[in-house]
Amino acid sequence: MELKARVDREEALAFLGHRGQKLGDLHERLERAACLCEKELVPRGVYREMDASEALALLPGRDIARHVEGCTRVVLLAVTLGAQSEMLLRRERALSATDGLLVDACASSLVEQAANVLNAHIVEEATARNLAATSRFSPGYGDLPLSCQPAFLVASGADRALGIHATAAHLLVPTKSITAVIGLRSHPNSAREGGASTAPTEGMRCSTCPVADTCALRAEGRTCYGNPA
Repeated sequence: MELKARVDREEALAFLGHRGQKLGDLHERLERAACLCEKELVPRGVYREMDASEALALLPGRDIARHVEGCTRVVLLAVTLGAQSEMLLRRERALSATDGLLVDACASSLVEQAANVLNAHIVEEATARNLAATSRFSPGYGDLPLSCQPAFLVASGADRALGIHATAAHLLVPTKSITAVIGLRSHPNSAREGGASTAPTEGMRCSTCPVADTCALRAEGRTCYGNPA
């Protein structure tokens, strides 16, 4: 499915390590990069719901088991900017190292925002069924290894539907792709006013994560569970 998403300019700056410095002419160049990504790239996503026991057979590690504890169903989702993103990045890097970095950051934001759109769609569907959804949890977080990516892509159907594959080092290609897990549990009282589901985040803290010291998300001031680090 196609996902309507836009580049979050502030998020793109965070990917670049921006901490409030003056941008100068980079502001206009960033806007160009963001508009370029929004014009040329079409985010697409796919998801598959399955029994929690079936999902956990594919997803080793204590952290993912804790994340979906109490969930009867689990959703595997994948989002990508497709092969066009690889061509765009190569083109922009060849023309200008700086513009290449800006487009890379904007593409990273675009795929993150597309994942948020798909996430919201899954939560909306879950809420209609009186289910509460957890936050997203991706391979590479905690002790969920990247080595599960090939099986994840097959199980979710992302390999066929989106053309995503994993390298020998278990990295995703196209690089601007995201895979993640969402747990669903019977908990109708978890719905916020207005019908949005509240993602249970008990136990999800940087202070208890075994990879907190080397976490790229934490270095950017973000977390895998949606609250400030």
